[in-house]
Amino acid sequence: MSILTIARLELLLARRNMWVATSVVLMGLFTTVLTLAGGAPTGTLGVDPLIVAITSITTLSVYLVPLIGLLLSFDAISGEAERGTLALSLTYPLSRGGILLGKFAAHICVLGFAVAVGLGLTAGLTIWQYGMADLSFAPLFKLFATSLALGAAFLGMGYLVSAMVRQTGVASGIVIVIWLVCVVLYDLGLLGALVADDGGYFTKTVFPWLLVANPADAFRLINMPDVSVSVLTSGLGTAGGASGTIAQLASLLLWPVAALFAAWMVFRRVEP
Repeated sequence: MSILTIARLELLLARRNMWVATSVVLMGLFTTVLTLAGGAPTGTLGVDPLIVAITSITTLSVYLVPLIGLLLSFDAISGEAERGTLALSLTYPLSRGGILLGKFAAHICVLGFAVAVGLGLTAGLTIWQYGMADLSFAPLFKLFATSLALGAAFLGMGYLVSAMVRQTGVASGIVIVIWLVCVVLYDLGLLGALVADDGGYFTKTVFPWLLVANPADAFRLINMPDVSVSVLTSGLGTAGGASGTIAQLASLLLWPVAALFAAWMVFRRVEP
């Protein structure tokens, strides 16, 4: 039994549970709608139409990629415990870390395939509407890579929750709370603090670092094109300039490592 074997079994399970199809349909549908709808302000803003589409899809991905990652991983361990198959899995000649990596490899492939389909549709529709002249595809590849990093962070969080509880119903409730906190309530809390601070010390010094500490916000800051930030999201642009690209990348890359490590530490103590 190897990591690749575990990954293959998880891919088969994901396909059987319709997670692959669901993820692809969600990304494909929303990116298509946003790409077609996002072409309207291109002439007004005078920017690359692909940049406008990427700005819209970045906002979508902040919500959708973490949700897909959590839904793929919340029952990775608790589901096996509930079905009674965890004891069998732990008899394989593979460490628990290897089992976790196998599951992660399968789920990141599902997520990557869904994101690739969505971004591929965006590129194709943009070329169909405007042609290839003057289009820059580098931000599209950056969006794909950072989407995988963002998804990996929430996959790790899902495994952590799944290792901590034994019931999939409880795990699903917890991951929804995590999603709400990270992608909705966290930013609302920061917004409230900004209003209360009224341009003081918190706004200028603390806020940029609290913003970049959240992987969802770090992802947004990295992928918001400069021209779009200045026109559409000047507040994020100010925070991004204060924290810097290195800090944003560090947050986005360290979160998956930390989450997977925490999940492994808890999984080591799980009894079959």
